[in-house]
Amino acid sequence: MLTMTETAAKKISELRLEEGKPEWGLRIRIVGGGCSGMSYELGWEDAQQQDDDIVEAHGIKVYVDKHSAAYLSGSEIDYVDNSMLGAGFAIKNPNVKSSCGCGQSHRF
Repeated sequence: MLTMTETAAKKISELRLEEGKPEWGLRIRIVGGGCSGMSYELGWEDAQQQDDDIVEAHGIKVYVDKHSAAYLSGSEIDYVDNSMLGAGFAIKNPNVKSSCGCGQSHRF
């Protein structure tokens, strides 16, 4: 099961309003790429696709395709604002075996 912090949900709500998509959900998926082989892709989604699982957290719908769901099981989406590294979404994933130096791609 995928979870989301309240901080991440608040930031997603803000971004949806800024982009004129207040009812849309978040799509998260695993895609090939990067030096460790796989990375996360996040974007807006307005409807469930045929093979999607839907998780609702703090009023935000999160759409995950079946392929990505296996890699994301037990993960938590957070929003962090670190003065040294900047601000952004972070995914804490217990299934990651290793990550590249910059943290943008992972091996599962």
